[in-house]
Amino acid sequence: QYGVTEKMVRDWKANEDALKSMPSSKCALRRSTPHWSELEKHVADMVHEHRQNGYVVTRNKIRMFALQWAKSNPDHSKGFKATVSWCTRFMERHNLVLRQKTKIAQKLPADLDGKVSLFHRYVIQQRKKHGYVLSQIGNMDETPMNFDMVGNKTVNPKGAKTVLTDGAKLRPMIIFKRKTMPKIKFPVGVFVHVNEKGWMDEEGVKLWLDNVWSRQPGGLRQKRSLLVAHVTTSTKKRLARINTDAAVIPAGLTSLVQPLDVCLNKSFKDRIQEQWNKWMVSGEKSFTKGGNMRAPQLDVLCNFVIKAWNDIDAETVIKSFKKCGISNSLDGMEDDFLWQDEGEAKAEATPSDSELDPYDDCLTN
Repeated sequence: QYGVTEKMVRDWKANEDALKSMPSSKCALRRSTPHWSELEKHVADMVHEHRQNGYVVTRNKIRMFALQWAKSNPDHSKGFKATVSWCTRFMERHNLVLRQKTKIAQKLPADLDGKVSLFHRYVIQQRKKHGYVLSQIGNMDETPMNFDMVGNKTVNPKGAKTVLTDGAKLRPMIIFKRKTMPKIKFPVGVFVHVNEKGWMDEEGVKLWLDNVWSRQPGGLRQKRSLLVAHVTTSTKKRLARINTDAAVIPAGLTSLVQPLDVCLNKSFKDRIQEQWNKWMVSGEKSFTKGGNMRAPQLDVLCNFVIKAWNDIDAETVIKSFKKCGISNSLDGMEDDFLWQDEGEAKAEATPSDSELDPYDDCLTN
């Protein structure tokens, strides 16, 4: 009736003493030490390294990594299958739990109101002094992403996105983490650069200024413009040479006065995730000899970025600048934008047909 076989009864009788001495909360008589200790050591190291670097780790990621390691090291992983139950026991042995991913809050400075007021005052003074037209005021931000994991994860490439206060969006710049430029034809809607560490270094800034910022309306004639961003002293000097003033975002205020961070980055990443999900379901894929699916080609990733970037409407961009107090009317008639919440301003639009998995699990230790 309960699926109990004669062999099971014999095993129970043979282990009667051990079973009676087991804690009542324990449901199975298993070894206290893992059978594949060497494998688990490498998996645990991978988990801790990924979490220290801020990457999301899921149960599926653990199982996939363990299987790949087992294939490469058959002497230490005989009979290993990376089952769901093994993953659960592995997590218990290494004190790992599942956590829902939450927004990482930036610690705001103690003199918050004073710093925000000084920033707004500087922007207003520059606008009154130079009379920038809206198409000459822009914001640039860098967003690290990770296209090698499915779900709510982050592209080893780093991208620089630029928006203008009149709602225009300059083409994004993608920095792939690699040494050499791949010999493929990239789509025209992005500018592609490579860096061994995936960083936006001085060379990357120069390329961005020459190939993205200088292509804004009036850029070739070097009309006086204003860039709101995190910039170094050397970058400010480069900007001055092309007749661009810099409104440097104060430390700790990114979440308050950076338009891309306040209103656009989440919407952009959600759309990237939607493109990834569609590719996983119906995109053209290739596989290794071992049967593992290869990551999308770099030009495919660029198309993800282009589509997601183009889907953000101009009205959202315009409101993002007003929400941060950068392009508001100088007569004070639009100051109420500063105090609107996201629901009222509708500045952060998200895709209505998003395919994010509600059960996507994030692992922390």
